[in-house]
Amino acid sequence: MSVTGIIIAAIIVGGTGLFIGVFLGFAGKKFAVEVDEREEAILGVLPGNNCGGCGYAGCSGLASAIVKGEAEVGGCPVGGAPVAAKIGEIMGQEAGAQVHQVAFVKCAGTCDKAGQDYEYHGLGDCVMVNMMQNGGPKSCNYGCIGEGTCVKACPFDAIHVVNGVAIVDKDACKACGKCIAACPRKLIDLVPYEQKHLVQCNNKDKGKDVMKVCSVGCIGCKMCEKVCEAEAVKVLDNISRIDPEKCTNCGACAAKCPKKIIQ
Repeated sequence: MSVTGIIIAAIIVGGTGLFIGVFLGFAGKKFAVEVDEREEAILGVLPGNNCGGCGYAGCSGLASAIVKGEAEVGGCPVGGAPVAAKIGEIMGQEAGAQVHQVAFVKCAGTCDKAGQDYEYHGLGDCVMVNMMQNGGPKSCNYGCIGEGTCVKACPFDAIHVVNGVAIVDKDACKACGKCIAACPRKLIDLVPYEQKHLVQCNNKDKGKDVMKVCSVGCIGCKMCEKVCEAEAVKVLDNISRIDPEKCTNCGACAAKCPKKIIQ
């Protein structure tokens, strides 16, 4: 190949590269999406866990929603009140009172307290076991299956299966809601961190049927309801329920419960 040919080829390649560079630069400016400075600032104070507990696709999704007015400044369950206050300053809004919440498993049916119909040998997954005969080997069809699907879902290592029942570490829990979504029996709720008395049962059967499958299950006797002066305890669907907003944490319900299922 002649020197002239090499020079022409170099000019063509260089010219093409220059054209593409200029075109991409122009296109980048022409079609650039402007980002609100507040969104960047909010993203900077969010924890960055990208757990999805806020209901959006990661921290960037929540930051965008807050700026657009589609989400509350306290929408991050992991950051809690401190992060809500910082976001409130950025948005020029009052964050308001933020209740520190944690996950709570409504079951105390450990291996020694809950009956078992058969032995299960298979995949360690609650969703899979829940589809087995009678909803799994445990006699109670409302209780914790204990295969640890919630444990695998928790990004903070805040929940573990102990003696057949999932237990939440209150101090490690960030209330992201991952365990709630993972539980096939919907046994996990978010409750106030400061709440001292909670009913650790979810069995909605009548008392005599509950006693057949679990020695500590709520029998719906209403003794807790009768002794609660704050009217915070009600028995609905054969199971005791405590309203955290009315509860004074006096402990009368727990002391009166014959099954000691109010922790």
